[in-house]
Order: sequence, then C-alpha cells, then structure tokens
Amino acid sequence: MSRSGLIEQERFTCAIGALQTVVAIPRAVPILHSGPGCGEMIAGFFERSTGYAGGSTSPCTNFTEKEVVFGGINRLRDIINNTYKVLDTDLQVVMTGCTAGIVGDDVDSLVSEFAREGKPIVSVETAGFKATNFEAHSLVVNAIIDQYVSRFEDENKPKSQKNTVNLIASIPYQDPFWKGNLAEYKRLLAGIGLKANVLFGPQSGGVKEWQSIPTALFNILVSPWYGKPIADHLKSKYGQEYTWFHHIPIGANQTEAFLNQVLEFAIEQGADIDKAAAREFIRHESDAYYEEIDNLATFLLEFRYGLPNHAHILHDAGYVVGLSKFLLHEVGIVPKEQFITDATPEKFHEAIRADLKSTSSKREIPLYFEPDAGKAQEILRGIHHNGRGLIIGSGWDKELAKEKGYDFLSAAIPSPYRLVMTTNYAGFTGGLRVIEDIYQMVLSTYA
Repeated sequence: MSRSGLIEQERFTCAIGALQTVVAIPRAVPILHSGPGCGEMIAGFFERSTGYAGGSTSPCTNFTEKEVVFGGINRLRDIINNTYKVLDTDLQVVMTGCTAGIVGDDVDSLVSEFAREGKPIVSVETAGFKATNFEAHSLVVNAIIDQYVSRFEDENKPKSQKNTVNLIASIPYQDPFWKGNLAEYKRLLAGIGLKANVLFGPQSGGVKEWQSIPTALFNILVSPWYGKPIADHLKSKYGQEYTWFHHIPIGANQTEAFLNQVLEFAIEQGADIDKAAAREFIRHESDAYYEEIDNLATFLLEFRYGLPNHAHILHDAGYVVGLSKFLLHEVGIVPKEQFITDATPEKFHEAIRADLKSTSSKREIPLYFEPDAGKAQEILRGIHHNGRGLIIGSGWDKELAKEKGYDFLSAAIPSPYRLVMTTNYAGFTGGLRVIEDIYQMVLSTYA
C-alpha cells in the first residue's frame, strides 16, 4: 500500500466487477446503473469483452451530473426497455454502481415493476465501495436465486433429483481457468454418478439450469471462502446441505481426496450411486495420471538440476493452497513464502492457514494475506533462497521474476502474457497441465 493509502496492483475489482458473473450465464445481460467508466474499467481489467453483452458493451445508464441531482430512475427505465427491444435475452441483471448507490435511486421497485410483467429481470446492489467482486459474486448469485429462480419453485421441487448437485466453485473470469475447471469438475462428478449444475459458461444449460437449482439433492462448495454465502443461502432456503472442499484440487492426491469426500457425502445424503463403479472410475483416472508421470521419469532425471526447487505464489487463497500442496507432493518443488491477494475476510484466515499448514508436517510455509500486491512484491524482493526459483502469479509479476532471476508462470489475472480459453488447472488433467506449463517454461530458457 502506498503512502496515499491506495492499493497498488490490485488483483480484484470493486463489487460491480461481478458483472462478469452475469455475462458467464448463457444469454444473460448485465445492465449497469452507473457512471460511464464502470463497464470499460471491468473490461480492461479482465482484458476481454465477454459474454452475450459484457464489459464495455454492457447496457449502461451512464450517470451524469443531471442524474446525480434529479435521480436516474427514468433513465434506467428507458435503458431496460431499450435493451429488451435490441437484445433477445433470457435474463437481465440490473447492477448499481457507486453513484447510483450514493444518490439512492429505488432500483428494486423499478425492477419489480418489470418482474410483475413477467420479465426475467433481477436487481442487485453492487456499489463499488461496499464489497469486492469476490464478495459481490455471491450477492449476484443469491439475488438471481431469490428474484428469479424462486418463480419456478412449483415445478422444481426442492431436493427432488437424487443425483443432481449444484457446484459452487470458480468465479467466472476472476479465475483464468474457470471454463476448463468447471468442465473438468462436471466430468469428474459424472464419473462417480452425479449430474452437476455448473451454472456458468458453455457447460451450463443457461436459465433452465438455474431454474432447476432447488431440485439438487445437495451442493458442493470448492473454495476457501468465496461462494460460501451461496451455499449457506441454499441450505437455508431449500434445505440443501453442502460438502466443502477448501481449495482447488490439483493433481492426483487432492483430486482423489475431493472425489472421495463428495462420494461419501452423496451416499450419506441418499444419492443413488454405485459406490464400486465410482471407486473404479477414480482408480482409472488416477492410473492414467500416474502413467503420464511415469513417462516423465527420464526427463526429470536429465533435467533435475535445471528445474526450479522452490516457488512463491501470488494468487487467491484457493490457488495458493491448492498449488502449494500439488507442487510439494507431486512435482517436488518446495513452496516457500506464499501471498494471498484476494482480500480474504479476516474470519477465514485461521482456517486457510490451517489448510496450508496441513501440506507438510516437516516444514512451515510462510503465508501472507496481502491484497496490496505491490507490497507483496516488495517483501519478495527481500527474500533469498538457494537454487532456482519460480514465481506463479499475474502478468504484473513477470518483471519481478526477471529481476530476481526466477522462472515465471502466468496463472492469475491480469494476464497480458497469456491467453486462456478452455485450459483447466483443476483435477487430474489440471495437474498434468500445470506440470506441462512449468516444464515448458523451463525448457524455453534453454533455447
């Protein structure tokens, strides 16, 4: 943090950044009741214009001095009406920016008018000064559940589908690998006999899948903290229990642990699952993973002295813990000082520290909760270890790695030096991809 009190190299956005949550729902459109710069700022941060109408293309009221003085409700009404005329949408989500939040426009009442006409529309307060996009993700999802999904409860009875689950995992676009991760989770869960509502991205069935949320027997939360309000809300609203895996499962060890945890919980909840077949699926996936690892043996022997022996990670909590466990146990790279940059609420710090500590009983992994990534970089500049080092972080960390003579892997946003489309880091295949990325990066230094 600078002397001005401003955070340098912020790796999250304000609450209205959760418009990325909306555009990740097929045929859903965010409508911004905000100043003209909000959508552009979000599009710039995530570096891609996204979704059906996202980023800088999102409909926006473009608050001016006039709206500040007289209110912007009439302008918002016009924008909503015009959006329906121009875009064939399945869902509209009206999101308020800081200016609208300060002025105090009654957005909820206006949106309720359209909802009473049968329009698929919801509103959510996302004034930037109230939360980060990590927290606002849950606000948006819960608003859609309460204002839209609830309309279809008569034909979607709670917990009526014994083998259906709702997956609460990667935050769209905030996690560079969200599309691939969700696809991999869905594939793995299908392998043990469960149908997963992933809700976002090309693997989602759009609003029809959202409407079926109440029918799920239980929910799966894959996160150290973000998304927990969604799981808690669904438990309260529909009586759906949830199983909680506290970090991204990467590679064989953690993916097996994740699937076994879900399998046992599913059976406890009354799911109709062939346990023997599920165990066989897990074994087959694990065998395929280790076959690829075995094929690496010659390479590892030849290049063992040219590979990184320690790593620093600057990422959100789920990746810091998940990657630390994976690197130590399956790659042989020792996690050193780690930096969580997602502004984790303090009430979750102890549990995350405990999760990371469980990585090894023999060595302590220093952990910093540091949303000011500029400050995290300064700490790293003063740290020195023997051997070849690796930094896993955002594009902003590339120069630091170069300065320290470290290898660098871009795996967090913003990521100007990497294009990610459907790549996954979660699961068995995700672990193999991490190994590929690290070793490809190392081999490129010998060119």
